[in-house]
Amino acid sequence: MMLSANEKTFSKVVLESSQPVLVHFWAPWCGLCRLIVPSLLKFQSESAGQMQLVGINADDNLKLANTYRLKSLPTLILFEKGQIVYRLEGFNGRDELQRNLNLLASNFWVKSA
Repeated sequence: MMLSANEKTFSKVVLESSQPVLVHFWAPWCGLCRLIVPSLLKFQSESAGQMQLVGINADDNLKLANTYRLKSLPTLILFEKGQIVYRLEGFNGRDELQRNLNLLASNFWVKSA
């Protein structure tokens, strides 16, 4: 399940989380943003509870979009203990996303285990 966050809840849901949080910045007009949701949900389930997935509508949360200097959508940012540990933007479709998620899983979950 993907949680939603906004400017009011971001700090509590993402920055203060006791587990890593993968934030999916998206917008309603972004077709690729919707297309990758099943892959993100699968990645979350495969993390075996080691990570939380949070979606943020960038159009409705411009302060967050500016704070994290979003250049394109979708943008994925992995936070751990309130710090950015991984950022993925400007990818072209599900296959490229899957390669990056596999790389992230092998580098991050193995390191965290």
